[in-house]
Amino acid sequence: LLKLIMLLERPTRGRIVVNGRDLSTVQGAAIAHHRREIGVVFQDHQLLYDRSVFDNVALPLIVSGFDARDIGRRVRAALDKVGLLEKERANPESLSGGEQQRVGIARAVATRPKIILADEPTGNLDPALSNDIMALFRAFSRAGVTVLIATHDLPMISRMQHRIFTLQDGRHMGTAHHD
Repeated sequence: LLKLIMLLERPTRGRIVVNGRDLSTVQGAAIAHHRREIGVVFQDHQLLYDRSVFDNVALPLIVSGFDARDIGRRVRAALDKVGLLEKERANPESLSGGEQQRVGIARAVATRPKIILADEPTGNLDPALSNDIMALFRAFSRAGVTVLIATHDLPMISRMQHRIFTLQDGRHMGTAHHD
């Protein structure tokens, strides 16, 4: 599902509609524009270990063409949101797994996306760190950002108090509401 939303794959049947837009109609340069509206959080962080925390968070802003002053403000705001402002000059390798995941989250939200896609964001974390990461996602959701989390951890996700879509072998198996 995440790959379909990111237009990394196309559906063999049916349609994917995001923010009222049928993604089957998105082609060419519009694909990059669509992807800029989405922040992605990876299970394995996908950080660049030859760059500082600041540079890792700045990367999508640089690619999107933000000016240097905006980049500095947005990076520091994103790091502050995830509680890592004091680590901006650190190398990601020196951080714990939970801190690395928070750097990945800061990178995902630095562009102020409408949607955050998180692929197993707590898969490599202990339960306490997982709860901290999920609290960040709840805060983004309360701020009006759509958060879609792909996970196999049903007990953890059912505590989120939101809609839960169950997929199995590419098929929608049901929807539960935990409001």
